[in-house]
Amino acid sequence: MNTYKQAGVDVEAGDEASRIAYENAKKTFTARKGLFANPVTLDGGYAGLIDMGDFYLVQNDDGIGTKSIVAEKVGKYDTLGYDLLCMVVDDAVCLGAEVISITNTIDTNKVDPAIVEQMMQGLSKACIEQKVLIPGGEIGELPDLANGITWNAAAVGVVAKDKVIDGSKIAVGNTLIALPSYNFRSNGLTLARFVLRNKFGDDWYSVPFNENKTWGEAVLEPSVIYHDALLQLLGRYGQERKFDLNGISHITGGGIEGNLPRILKKSGLGAKVTLPNELIPETMRKLMDIGNIDLDEALKTWNMGIAMILVTDKPDELQSHLKSLKVESFVVGVIVAEKGCTVEVK
Repeated sequence: MNTYKQAGVDVEAGDEASRIAYENAKKTFTARKGLFANPVTLDGGYAGLIDMGDFYLVQNDDGIGTKSIVAEKVGKYDTLGYDLLCMVVDDAVCLGAEVISITNTIDTNKVDPAIVEQMMQGLSKACIEQKVLIPGGEIGELPDLANGITWNAAAVGVVAKDKVIDGSKIAVGNTLIALPSYNFRSNGLTLARFVLRNKFGDDWYSVPFNENKTWGEAVLEPSVIYHDALLQLLGRYGQERKFDLNGISHITGGGIEGNLPRILKKSGLGAKVTLPNELIPETMRKLMDIGNIDLDEALKTWNMGIAMILVTDKPDELQSHLKSLKVESFVVGVIVAEKGCTVEVK
């Protein structure tokens, strides 16, 4: 059986490192005592909040991980911008925040202007669609340090103080509504590449996935970004809220069980998720088969076809709104009194 750890990623060590990093970050919170702009402690939050008086400033960062390796193999870089933007804006919107800008950093062993042009054209296109601006960035050529391309972004957003979604309104009996992810976002690609390389060799990316595309093209398919669609319900800064959500979880690294509990900390409740088998993308189902990956490992590593989970006490009304925005949605579970998150595949 293949695992994420065998592929080179230690999730437990990563979680511990994140805990250490945040504990040290919180030590800086006293540095601005008595000054303008004070931090808000939000354990488990998808982004940081800074009190700006009339509103909260929201900041977070992320990257595309090893998806850049797949792009290099396929020779196609113009969709990576969607993955990069998705990672930061769909995190920030979990707090109800509107991202207004991102900066980005490209670190590479060798700068190729033609590749950078593809990357930035894709990012600018995604940003225009999501109404996000790019005020600046950095490109670093690091021949002795970098191996390929590392692409990260930092986002800045805003949210009114009375519109923060922090999970405190979540209650027993609330419905879990999933927004689909039709493929990988920017998490779990190391395990996917590990399985494919073991099965097909170094040229795995050129092996047919089906009659229409190769495995490389299948894995590279870009992320669906939900930031703008959700803001059409929640309202951008200064706009009226059309529909209130009790919680929003972005399903990225760690899967459902690693992300959904992050928004349940304030309520102290748990969740039961029933994942329809048809939601799981064909790429992941095939990888589970050819890589001998058991269901528990897949659930811990991949999103398994779910990009976001919305928590609501008005599921019919929410799904009606989403349908009007041409956004697919599925009922996948319920909030329960018992702590913890259980996931089963139907």
